[in-house]
This record gives sequence, C-alpha cells and structure tokens, in this order.
Amino acid sequence: MARRKSPMGQRKDEPVDEDWMATYADAITLLMAFFVMLVSFSKVEIPLFEKVQSGIAEQIGKRDIVRPTQVLETDLKDVVFNMSMDNAVNVSTDDEGILMELGGGSFFHPGSANLTQDAVLFLKDVGDLLKEPRYLGFQIEVTGHTDDSPISTPRFPSNWELAAGRAIAVVRFLTAVGVDPDSDRMRAISYGDTKPKLPNRDDDGNPIEENREANRRIDIRVFPKYSRVF
Repeated sequence: MARRKSPMGQRKDEPVDEDWMATYADAITLLMAFFVMLVSFSKVEIPLFEKVQSGIAEQIGKRDIVRPTQVLETDLKDVVFNMSMDNAVNVSTDDEGILMELGGGSFFHPGSANLTQDAVLFLKDVGDLLKEPRYLGFQIEVTGHTDDSPISTPRFPSNWELAAGRAIAVVRFLTAVGVDPDSDRMRAISYGDTKPKLPNRDDDGNPIEENREANRRIDIRVFPKYSRVF
C-alpha cells in the first residue's frame, strides 16, 4: 500500500526542510542592524548589538554566532589570570567595547612614565594577543589619568604631561612588540586629573589616599572600528 501523502505532496514521515530559516535569520539580522543605526546615529552599542544579533540567529536560525568582542574579552581576562594581575587590572565591557583599567602603581614608578617589569611582561602578552589577525579590526585607545596631587618636574611640569607620558609609553611599547599603529589603529590621550573614578578628597578637603590610588590609572579601550562610525 502506498504511503499517504500530505496535501502539499510531502510524505508525513519525511523531515521538514528548514534550510530557508538560515537565510531568513540573516535577512532579519540585516534589517535589525539597519534600524539600530537609524535610531542611534550617535554611536552603535557594539556589545549589545552583538548579543541581539546572536539571540536572533539562535532563536530563528538555530545557529550560534561567535561574538568578536566577547571572545576578545575572554582572551584578555585569560591574560590577566595567567599573569596573576587580578589586583592591578580590571577587564570589562561597556557600550563601545572592552575596557582594561591598569593600576598606575603597578605599571609605573611614582612620578615616572617608565614601565615596571610587571607592566612589561603583561603588556607583552596583551600585544601578542592584539596583533593576531582575528583582532586586526579592533582599534586601541590608551588614556592616562592621575590623581589631584600636583607634580612639577623638568620632564613633567603638570599632571597633564605625566598622564600623557604614561599613555604614550604604553602605545610605544605595544608598537614595539608588533601591534600595527597604521590606519589610526592606536592613539594616546591624556586626561590628567580631570576624570577621576572616585573623589580625591572628602567634603572637608582632606585627601582620600585609597581613592587617589584608584584614580592613578591607565585605561586601554579596545573597540571595533565600526563602533564610532557616526
């Protein structure tokens, strides 16, 4: 006896062909990207965009998407862990990409822009990671920060120069280990003491030393080039 066919001519025991859903998911993802850019002309929130893209692909297309920002964040955290730098380096993500906060006391000698030995070893591993082909599409922005303690030396007449010298030292070192500085991939910025993480002083004007220590830092921001298109 012949098997009964469905009204569309397909046997009931034959699997349903769902290959079309992959193409459908790609189309939906592209539409989503288009509307995200229309709504937010100031900047694209890259980690959020990647999460939404991955969610759509997983739920509709039944596919897993590797999120570049998430992979790089994991790799950088592995470097921190392997170097036992957990107390000196914090890796996180924000609306642009990845942010590494490096404690100034662990990476530089007081009042100096000379890297410590621990800093050299750590930045060597970071540089080796960032120069890998899969991360060439990421830009690197290094910003120097100080506390409000005044400084006046022949080399660093103010905190602006000290913060700039430290940011430049990091960029110069990454360049030396092979990170390509061309195509505006890397930049060094000084904020001096103008962007503290925590108040340098209490309400009575007395210095808060632990806060000052937290404010002496280098921030390395790593983000995809397309996160600052607009």
